[in-house]
Amino acid sequence: MRLLMDADPEEKMIEAYIHRSRTFLMYDKGEVIGVYVLLATRPNTVEIMNIALTKAMQGKGLGEQLLRHALETSRKLGYRIVEIGTGSTGMSQLYLYQKCGFRMVGVEVDYFLRNYSMPLYENGLRIRDMVRLSRKL
Repeated sequence: MRLLMDADPEEKMIEAYIHRSRTFLMYDKGEVIGVYVLLATRPNTVEIMNIALTKAMQGKGLGEQLLRHALETSRKLGYRIVEIGTGSTGMSQLYLYQKCGFRMVGVEVDYFLRNYSMPLYENGLRIRDMVRLSRKL
């Protein structure tokens, strides 16, 4: 749960989807270093609800490897569309998702203000909106 909360610090948000999802772990020398969570949202569509690496493993290309594994797993499970959402201030995430073929499909204005009990900040900016992205497999 700790690693999931690195990417989504509101435990109630994780609890809302974790029991209906499939969780995949990345290991290094027997230690969990990464995680992603897939949730079927519609026929043929899955959402990456959470994707995270330990801080020590960030910046080494493993995030892209983890994301590509999520895409391949989704394809093998029979999904045709993968969706993901991230805070509008997450520039590195937005870059990575687009590098891996995702396209922006919308913005949920004030998502983080409505759904989180405390203010969240990234890159020195308060996170207010969620950017929604989608990719066909």
